[in-house]
Amino acid sequence: MPTPDILWATPITVRLQNGTEKSFQSIHDTLDFLENEWPNAHGAYHDAAVASCRNALRRETPPAVSKELFLAACMEAGYAVRGGSTRAGDQRLLETGHRRV
Repeated sequence: MPTPDILWATPITVRLQNGTEKSFQSIHDTLDFLENEWPNAHGAYHDAAVASCRNALRRETPPAVSKELFLAACMEAGYAVRGGSTRAGDQRLLETGHRRV
Protein backbone atom coordinates (compact mmCIF):
# COMPACT_ATOMS: atom_id res chain seq x y z
CA MET A 1 0.00 0.00 0.00
CA PRO A 2 1.47 3.40 -0.96
CA THR A 3 2.41 5.81 1.79
CA PRO A 4 0.37 9.04 1.72
CA ASP A 5 2.45 12.07 0.86
CA ILE A 6 2.90 15.08 3.14
CA LEU A 7 2.91 18.50 1.47
CA TRP A 8 5.14 21.32 2.68
CA ALA A 9 3.18 24.40 3.78
CA THR A 10 5.72 26.44 1.79
CA PRO A 11 7.45 24.83 -1.21
CA ILE A 12 11.23 24.67 -1.11
CA THR A 13 13.26 25.86 -4.11
CA VAL A 14 16.89 24.81 -4.36
CA ARG A 15 19.42 26.32 -6.77
CA LEU A 16 21.92 23.66 -7.73
CA GLN A 17 25.54 24.51 -8.43
CA ASN A 18 24.92 24.47 -12.20
CA GLY A 19 22.27 27.20 -11.75
CA THR A 20 19.27 24.93 -12.24
CA GLU A 21 16.42 25.52 -9.79
CA LYS A 22 14.40 22.61 -8.50
CA SER A 23 11.17 22.96 -6.50
CA PHE A 24 9.99 20.56 -3.81
CA GLN A 25 6.32 20.43 -2.83
CA SER A 26 6.31 17.40 -0.54
CA ILE A 27 8.27 14.87 1.46
CA HIS A 28 8.05 12.35 -1.40
CA ASP A 29 9.58 14.91 -3.82
CA THR A 30 12.32 15.66 -1.33
CA LEU A 31 13.11 12.02 -0.53
CA ASP A 32 13.23 11.09 -4.23
CA PHE A 33 15.73 13.87 -4.87
CA LEU A 34 17.86 12.93 -1.86
CA GLU A 35 17.95 9.24 -2.79
CA ASN A 36 18.11 9.36 -6.58
CA GLU A 37 19.29 12.75 -7.81
CA TRP A 38 21.56 14.20 -5.11
CA PRO A 39 24.52 15.41 -7.17
CA ASN A 40 27.15 15.66 -4.40
CA ALA A 41 28.83 13.29 -2.02
CA HIS A 42 26.54 12.53 0.88
CA GLY A 43 27.26 14.36 4.12
CA ALA A 44 25.91 13.87 7.62
CA TYR A 45 22.92 16.17 7.03
CA HIS A 46 22.05 14.35 3.80
CA ASP A 47 21.93 11.01 5.57
CA ALA A 48 19.92 12.48 8.46
CA ALA A 49 17.47 14.09 6.01
CA VAL A 50 16.91 10.77 4.18
CA ALA A 51 16.21 8.95 7.44
CA SER A 52 13.98 11.75 8.70
CA CYS A 53 11.91 11.89 5.48
CA ARG A 54 11.36 8.13 5.61
CA ASN A 55 10.32 8.40 9.26
CA ALA A 56 8.00 11.34 8.54
CA LEU A 57 6.19 9.34 5.86
CA ARG A 58 5.60 6.63 8.49
CA ARG A 59 4.39 9.38 10.89
CA GLU A 60 7.33 8.71 13.24
CA THR A 61 9.02 12.11 12.83
CA PRO A 62 7.42 15.56 12.55
CA PRO A 63 7.56 16.83 8.94
CA ALA A 64 9.13 20.09 10.16
CA VAL A 65 12.18 18.14 11.34
CA SER A 66 12.57 16.56 7.90
CA LYS A 67 12.27 19.96 6.25
CA GLU A 68 14.94 21.51 8.49
CA LEU A 69 17.30 18.59 7.89
CA PHE A 70 16.77 18.87 4.12
CA LEU A 71 17.57 22.59 4.31
CA ALA A 72 20.71 21.80 6.32
CA ALA A 73 21.74 19.15 3.76
CA CYS A 74 21.28 21.65 0.93
CA MET A 75 23.40 24.24 2.70
CA GLU A 76 26.00 21.61 3.60
CA ALA A 77 26.23 20.85 -0.15
CA GLY A 78 26.53 24.54 -1.05
CA TYR A 79 23.07 25.01 -2.58
CA ALA A 80 21.04 28.19 -2.26
CA VAL A 81 17.53 27.66 -0.85
CA ARG A 82 14.35 29.74 -1.09
CA GLY A 83 11.02 29.33 0.67
CA GLY A 84 12.08 26.59 3.00
CA SER A 85 12.19 28.40 6.28
CA THR A 86 9.32 27.93 8.67
CA ARG A 87 10.08 31.37 10.12
CA ALA A 88 7.85 34.22 8.99
CA GLY A 89 9.58 36.78 6.82
CA ASP A 90 12.56 34.55 6.00
CA GLN A 91 11.72 33.82 2.36
CA ARG A 92 14.79 35.32 0.72
CA LEU A 93 17.34 33.16 -1.05
CA LEU A 94 19.55 31.67 1.63
CA GLU A 95 23.19 31.05 0.79
CA THR A 96 25.43 28.59 2.60
CA GLY A 97 26.60 30.02 5.90
CA HIS A 98 24.13 32.91 5.85
CA ARG A 99 20.98 31.33 7.20
CA ARG A 100 19.31 33.27 9.98
CA VAL A 101 18.95 31.36 13.22
